[in-house]
Amino acid sequence: MTYRAAPAWGLAFAMALVSCQAYAADATPDPRIGAVLKSLGQVHAIRSTAISPDGKHLAYVTEINDKPALKVADIDGRNAKAVGTAKPGSCQQSDPSWSPDSKQLAFLSDCAGRKGADGKPATRDIFVSAGAGSQTPRQVSRLAGLASDLAWLADGKSISFLYVPGATREASALAATKPPSGEIGVDDIEVQHVAKVDAATGALSVLTPDALHVYEYAFDAKGARLVYAAAQPPGDNNWWIAQLYVQEARAGAKPVSIVDTAKLSGELKGLQLAVPRFSPDGSQVAFIGGLMSDQGATGGDIYLVPSTGGEPHNLTPRATTTAAWIEWTAPDRLTVAEIIGGGSRLVDYPVKDGALGEPTALYEAQAYIGDGRLEMSVAFDDAGRTATFVQSTFAQAPEVYVAHLGDGRRFAGAPTAVTSINAGLKPVWGKAESIEWENEGHKVQGWLLFPAGFDKNKRYPMIVSVHGGPSSAVVPRWPGVGFGPAPLSALGYFVLMPNPRGSYGQGEAFVQANRKDFGYGDLRDILKGVDEVEKNHPVDDRRLGLTGWSYGGFMTMFSVTQTQRFKAAVAGAGIANWQSYYGQNSIDQWMTPFFGASVYDDPAVYAKSSAINYIKQAKTPTLVVVGDRDAECPAPQSFEFWHALRAQGVPTRLVVYPGEGHAFKDEAHRRDVLQRALDWFTQYLK
Repeated sequence: MTYRAAPAWGLAFAMALVSCQAYAADATPDPRIGAVLKSLGQVHAIRSTAISPDGKHLAYVTEINDKPALKVADIDGRNAKAVGTAKPGSCQQSDPSWSPDSKQLAFLSDCAGRKGADGKPATRDIFVSAGAGSQTPRQVSRLAGLASDLAWLADGKSISFLYVPGATREASALAATKPPSGEIGVDDIEVQHVAKVDAATGALSVLTPDALHVYEYAFDAKGARLVYAAAQPPGDNNWWIAQLYVQEARAGAKPVSIVDTAKLSGELKGLQLAVPRFSPDGSQVAFIGGLMSDQGATGGDIYLVPSTGGEPHNLTPRATTTAAWIEWTAPDRLTVAEIIGGGSRLVDYPVKDGALGEPTALYEAQAYIGDGRLEMSVAFDDAGRTATFVQSTFAQAPEVYVAHLGDGRRFAGAPTAVTSINAGLKPVWGKAESIEWENEGHKVQGWLLFPAGFDKNKRYPMIVSVHGGPSSAVVPRWPGVGFGPAPLSALGYFVLMPNPRGSYGQGEAFVQANRKDFGYGDLRDILKGVDEVEKNHPVDDRRLGLTGWSYGGFMTMFSVTQTQRFKAAVAGAGIANWQSYYGQNSIDQWMTPFFGASVYDDPAVYAKSSAINYIKQAKTPTLVVVGDRDAECPAPQSFEFWHALRAQGVPTRLVVYPGEGHAFKDEAHRRDVLQRALDWFTQYLK
């Protein structure tokens, strides 16, 4: 093996890092950008909300000084108070979970100030506050690893959670990967388990075996059995081939695989699964199955399988919506949160004889809803009559909402915001409008942000922002600090955010419509959407820009080799060459479901969608940005594209951000990306 290319790559890499640092220090910022960032930074994110089983109290986590802080309140939001004696924002509190009797609140916290062997703050521990969260919290655990997803067991004596012993990073492919060393794929593998602690003594018990990395879990109604989605380590890579397992809820119990999609022969073969839930009598397990590109971005059809194993049965085979979360709220009822078009809907499905009846819509909104546990999950009290979730839109900042169900299990009036954490915040960007169009037999939807201060007598540039995934969707929500559609709108651009084929919201057939076709049908959908916008809005077709991150970064790179319509582009964490990418990334298991085979078995299907093979056709000035520790879309992909553009004489810049993974964490870096992107579009679209 030779390393002749390594020094050159390392030199370019160092130059890119220096470029990033020099720009941040020397560039003259556009003063409008500071105003936009200040406005975005005023929002207090609300991470999660939980309702007590008796329906009388709420617990919710909001960010103060960029740290999660826990509060409890009455169900109507009154009498809100911080949990514990630490000053909110001085330490971290998260993952609230109510005991079955509603008298105790468990949560994760590092507020005790415990230090590790290296003198740095130790991992978060489990605390319990009695008196419905009003009493001084009692530390239950002293963990030597990373915990998340707390849930009380039915007996009220133990608290379960996901646990990574000895964790050095978050258990997610989005997190910055560790620098490679040792034997790759063998050394330093971190495994996530289901564990529990005794709420009285703090005794720790790890329930699942070392040979399985667990992603999601649930107990049966008695707390006697456990169902979970898991795969052999390494966990970051193998979520796409996870199986469903059932085992007794005790350490050393043998797990039994009840669904292995690789062994199925029907429509679920080789696809992904998530959100497993025991039926109330424990005889069945419901779950969501479908073509999914990212752990946590759940979407698909609803399936039912015997809890002892068997052939899964699709309960929603012709759905024109995408199920994102499910929960049994009665022995004969599944409550489902789903994406419909570009919005959210909460529905009840009656379940009888292994089939679903007609759904009853509880709530539908052009908004993002969720309680923070899973994608679009909603918290209900034990009676199933009161629900809570966090809601936001493009125009309304996040707040905690509560809804009461009346007769016929319909919301008795619209859900009510019971907090005023972000009251008074107004968007500095333009209004949002849902756009629909048809292309090649597909109904396509997208969101259009108008320029701030829109004047119908003026013509404006427009930037197309392509979402990641591709199995995902743009649903209205208040933006965070950093690069995205809202700042572009605030600075005078129309911004089109399409949900082309491959997206959630139109049913599973629409999600699968871009398999083995990346960059073709979805690009045609997007270009048709641009045409549709231009018919009815004052957009200057000579000033079109294109941007995206992750899959959107790929689409940006690929699109500029297929059309000259865009005059400037910004590609974030993109993929230029699917063939080389297959051997570079840390999550190659996701590719076979989308491409139909490995790159070694069918290189042509990967070559077909590789921008690098059409680079001679690229003319669009393109800014390329990426994190140096991105495991999902590694930096060499951005280097390859930038190098090729530069060789063709196409205006381009590459910026690599140190210490960043697929999702940037450093606020200075997020601001820097925004500054650069806005300057780039200003230069070429003015």
